[in-house]
Amino acid sequence: MLKKVFVAPDPGRLRLRAGARAVLGIGAAVAVCGLAGHSLTAAIAGGLAALLALFTVTDATVRGQGVTTALLPVAGLPVLAAATALHGAPWARDAVFLAVLGAGVYARRWGPRGHALGVFAFMTFFETQFLHAVPAQLPELCAATLLSLAVSSAVRFGLWCYERRLPPAAAPAPPSGTGLARTTTRQAVQAVVAGALALGAGQLLSQERWYWAVGAVWWIFVNTASRGDVLVRGFRRVAGTVLGIALGAGVAIPLHGAGAPTAVLVAACVFGIFYAAPVSYTWMMFAVTVMAGLLYGLLGVLTPGLLALRLAETGVGALGAALAVVVVLPVTTHATTDAWIRHALRRVHACAAEAAARLAGSPDADPAPLVAELEALLGRVRLSLAPLVHPLSPLRARKQRARRVLALLDECAREVRGLASVSAVSSDCADSADPEASRDERLVAACARVEAAVGALTSPSPAASLPSPSAVGSPSAVGSASAVGSAPAPAPAPALFPSPGGEGALAHLQGLERALGELAVPLRA
Repeated sequence: MLKKVFVAPDPGRLRLRAGARAVLGIGAAVAVCGLAGHSLTAAIAGGLAALLALFTVTDATVRGQGVTTALLPVAGLPVLAAATALHGAPWARDAVFLAVLGAGVYARRWGPRGHALGVFAFMTFFETQFLHAVPAQLPELCAATLLSLAVSSAVRFGLWCYERRLPPAAAPAPPSGTGLARTTTRQAVQAVVAGALALGAGQLLSQERWYWAVGAVWWIFVNTASRGDVLVRGFRRVAGTVLGIALGAGVAIPLHGAGAPTAVLVAACVFGIFYAAPVSYTWMMFAVTVMAGLLYGLLGVLTPGLLALRLAETGVGALGAALAVVVVLPVTTHATTDAWIRHALRRVHACAAEAAARLAGSPDADPAPLVAELEALLGRVRLSLAPLVHPLSPLRARKQRARRVLALLDECAREVRGLASVSAVSSDCADSADPEASRDERLVAACARVEAAVGALTSPSPAASLPSPSAVGSPSAVGSASAVGSAPAPAPAPALFPSPGGEGALAHLQGLERALGELAVPLRA
């Protein structure tokens, strides 16, 4: 399982860069807090603020990231003030904590910025419980938070802003809806119910460390969109916590809070969080758990009993989340996956149409941004289908269909990337339209068939419009622009395509037709 983290593709070494920059930014923030004379508690609060700013702000543009980062104190400092002020009022504190939890989940409806602000607000409340902050510490905590955000921003946007040399990241919008039909609304209600269950059970386990159960609920719900997502995330949360506690017992406890080695290990954990997060939630939580143990060691309260309590509170949170998503306004994996697949298929058609327009000589056509958006959407599809392809899933037939859908969508993406590449090369070589490609009727017909295939696959009642498997590849399907999954037209004679651009484009369109046709079977099922 750990091998997955290190052998997973890292295009442009973005995960490596993110991890290294996080260590630099957070380390600099903590160091500056120390130089400013802040206490250990304030320095930890500042380091957590810097970590959250670097981890959660994921806007598509550097400018957008800067705006969101600037808004973090607006969301976090009022929550910090409320959390410290309610330190001695448990009932009011618990009610406000649950309200912040629900609002944080609901804020995801506003995309990456809402997500980042919601995470920052919740974790600000959480850190005051973690640090047992009291009202007298509020000015210092606010100052450390602002100072750390400034330092980490200087690293992110000044010293090491590698995003300026990258195309804007695609940020797919979640499936839409209104009222309780909106996923974020339903999940906000689920999160509050799960948080209330976890809070009550957590306080039965411990009146001092109950917040770990609520924190487990929060991080299980983050970046999930369905009942299956939450159940799988809960399992992985517990697994990562078990592994982290095992290492923490053997490493963090013997250190007894020694400054230098603890700082080195915390830096390693920070790197692990950022490096593992895109590919493995389990190992990200492993790094988080080890880091938490090390921080408790610095605060002088780490014991084997505390680590065992940490595991119990995490289990309580995972159980609360599981009960809530099963009973309260459930969001099925099928409904969420279907919405993301339809979204991705529409983007497949948009990419193909844009590439064809560029090949035909349109000066404004550029498929590259659409291809990037398609890659992001496919990432959401994989995340949505993760519960079905999980090794512990007992639904074997659905698991096989889900894997088939993923494989065919990946094939669609490969053909679209190839089509975009052909159109770019052809345009660069000719500095104009490819005359043969733009006039060839077979290329026009292939584009029309792709459009019709996507339209049928994304229609409200696809079963009614999809062809039977026996119809795929029939002569009538080849000649009909409305047939879905039709067999590609026979390869044209070389004389029709003296330009390699036209031949390559038609080959990729034919491959796309085949993949779309095969998708009809698992999607109908």
